[in-house]
Amino acid sequence: MEPMTARQIADAVDGVWLNPRENAPAVAAVCTDSRKLTPGCLFLPWVGERFDGHDFIDAALGAGAAGCLCARVPETLREDKFYIRVPDTRLALKSLASACRDRFSIPVIQVTGSVGKTTTKEMIAAVLGAKLRVWKTPENYNNDVGTPLTLLGLTSEHQAAVIETGMNHFGEIEYLTEMVKPDVAVISNIGDAHIEYLGSREGILKAKCEIFTHLKKDGLAVLNGDDALLNTVAEPFRTVRCGKSEHCQAQITEIADHGVEGIRCTVVTEKERYPLDIPAPGEHMAYAAAIAVAVGEALGLSPEEIARGAASYVPSGSRMRVLRLRSRRMLLDDCYNANPQSVAAALEILARTECDKRVAVLGDMGELGELKNRAHYNMGALAAMLGIDLVFAIGSGELAGKTADGVALSGGSVLYFPTKEEALPELRRQLGPGTVMLVKASHAMKFGWLVERLQEQ
Repeated sequence: MEPMTARQIADAVDGVWLNPRENAPAVAAVCTDSRKLTPGCLFLPWVGERFDGHDFIDAALGAGAAGCLCARVPETLREDKFYIRVPDTRLALKSLASACRDRFSIPVIQVTGSVGKTTTKEMIAAVLGAKLRVWKTPENYNNDVGTPLTLLGLTSEHQAAVIETGMNHFGEIEYLTEMVKPDVAVISNIGDAHIEYLGSREGILKAKCEIFTHLKKDGLAVLNGDDALLNTVAEPFRTVRCGKSEHCQAQITEIADHGVEGIRCTVVTEKERYPLDIPAPGEHMAYAAAIAVAVGEALGLSPEEIARGAASYVPSGSRMRVLRLRSRRMLLDDCYNANPQSVAAALEILARTECDKRVAVLGDMGELGELKNRAHYNMGALAAMLGIDLVFAIGSGELAGKTADGVALSGGSVLYFPTKEEALPELRRQLGPGTVMLVKASHAMKFGWLVERLQEQ
């Protein structure tokens, strides 16, 4: 964050500086958690359903924060700290982030989508990073707290920014887009994630298209050109569609799948032909690469820079992370999140992996609404049809039980366990020499614990 004075902060958030003084220090960081303070930062008390950060203002200032925003003013004000009163700290964080964004004239790329947002964000950042100093959303900071904190991380050193934004209700993408103000808006696809709250895929499309509400007038929209719903989107902006279809301006051709070693593909645009080596498994990676090509080309990168950037891609977190163990054992750690589209892609990667035995460890998928029973059954049926040797269905009887039914009724082998703790001993036994084991579930299932225990083996 570029330093801001207390007066600049008060003006940005339309707040009242309660104890103004000339020697108040400037701040170069904002913290919302009093346990993770940066000395000299601005403390912004976040109000949640079960907590109120205002209760920790004194502790935060005592731990080194230079000042705070507050909707509820403490009874006693310290003379050596500054206090800025605002009606709502959540909206104040948005205003502060928006003001910070306005300080920079660098290209800002905003990414959303049902599946692969983080993968697409990381691929774009890798490609742009071959030429530019890129700031990107860290980890999964893609909500109403993470996005403004990401924007506040911009400094004068950065030459481009790639901002990931997520949502599960209407209005959330527009809320985030208003502060991001993208030069390039990217939608990776429209799937079933969060359909419980949005009613239908058409509802999801409508929510995702909120990304265009604050796209700059001369901005660029980059869309998945093989997504049927995205192909219904009108084109009020300059648009590049990416995919295998003939109408795509960034067309994917010549995909060669090398299993867990990654893929090779070619992306063809009106200007150039881009042969790419991507060190991550799954043909879906070609879509992230095509989108990154479109963005890189629009920002003036050379073919050599784009190819070098794609080759430097590294998966983020537990997103198809390949873990090689002794005796040709391998874990495919893809347990950051799960929905029908991402599970299908992961199962196809497992099915194509050369090994002695393939095991899929599948947990519950969340937020699918009325689709949940059919989606879990289909997930199990697909695993059986792909020839996966053994499926572990772990979770609730309502959901994981449907997965088990799908496997069994489709002729596959399946073991059901209500909890990951109960499943662990048998998982360890089944992870024998020459075995590849996929671990996949929604983040709430905390299957990262399983991956850690299995790595110990």
